[in-house]
Amino acid sequence: MADLEASVHELWLRRGELPRRDADALRTVSNAIDLLDSGELRVAEIGADGSVIVHEWLREAILLLFVISDVKTTELGPFEYSDKIPLKRGYAELGVRVVPGASARWGAFLDRGVVMMPSYVNIGARVGENTMVDTWATVGSCAQVGARVHLAGGVGIGGVLEPPNAVPVVVEDDVLIGSRSMVTEGARVGSGAVIGAGTILTGSVPVYDATSGEELSRGHVPPGAVAVGASRRRQFDGGEFFLPCVLVLRWLAPGERHDKAKLNELLREVGVATA
Repeated sequence: MADLEASVHELWLRRGELPRRDADALRTVSNAIDLLDSGELRVAEIGADGSVIVHEWLREAILLLFVISDVKTTELGPFEYSDKIPLKRGYAELGVRVVPGASARWGAFLDRGVVMMPSYVNIGARVGENTMVDTWATVGSCAQVGARVHLAGGVGIGGVLEPPNAVPVVVEDDVLIGSRSMVTEGARVGSGAVIGAGTILTGSVPVYDATSGEELSRGHVPPGAVAVGASRRRQFDGGEFFLPCVLVLRWLAPGERHDKAKLNELLREVGVATA
């Protein structure tokens, strides 16, 4: 693996000189993408200290694939695609259910039990076992989504390929993200958290505790939090404006499962819902 990493990085350093369709470069890069596709490697993971570790050479491999590949036309039944990256295949063997209208690119890993309604998962992304990617949800490049997650209708999980060292979005296990929410720019959602519908969470959006008013973090919804999108008043030279924030309404006990009826009852009190 160290040899493959070194080879990819060497290609990256001279990417401006690489001819399109270079056979040796394509073989090296394809080996790296195959390992992402199978789940043997991942672009990012949570380290022992709780921080997100990014394996930058794998992201370099993805970017190199765009440099050295040609656009090809693919026909699947009545559908036609024109892209540099082929579509993922072999869902039955993987134990993944993919509804017509859904697609994933080669280099995305889908673990056993994943369900994709008409939705999209991009190259370098990872989706854990028994996760539901609901209708019109998207999982962007290199995003890391855990096991038993529900991405409700229209959820956008942002991707990142550049700039170098940018941290991908991480959604940990057992999370519920409500309809039309957006999680982008390296934001993180902790294990077991619930995000109300329509919430915007970026890496710089502050997260507050509704009971204490304390700022808990920037761009990180803690484990077990039940959170909704909100706004905070700010005074500028041009007047008073409201900027987005995320508000934690309550905390789930460790191991407490999501009861949608109870959660929706709670969230309706503040005018939102989970889905």
